[in-house]
Amino acid sequence: MGWASHAIAELQAGTSVTIRPRGHSMRGLVEDGQIVRVNPISSSDEVCKGDIVLCRVRGREYLHLVHAVGPRGYLIGSARGHLNGWAPRSHIFGRLSRPST
Repeated sequence: MGWASHAIAELQAGTSVTIRPRGHSMRGLVEDGQIVRVNPISSSDEVCKGDIVLCRVRGREYLHLVHAVGPRGYLIGSARGHLNGWAPRSHIFGRLSRPST
């Protein structure tokens, strides 16, 4: 089980979650320890380049950016340019809620 397993289970049940991710890979978009809200994504929701998603790539859980969308799924990576790899749609569990401006 990873750090976000409980949140993923809630998202899969259709419930929004509040999490406090740790680390600096998303600095500038999500700060270390910042409390964020993640909303579930239904199978009909579009996931786009630039979205911040709670996902699983190669068995690891991330709150990271979608860098590209392609035939292999979604290219997931940090805000600092590190790419984690491709995730299929079934491994994208929720999208970061963005405050309205």
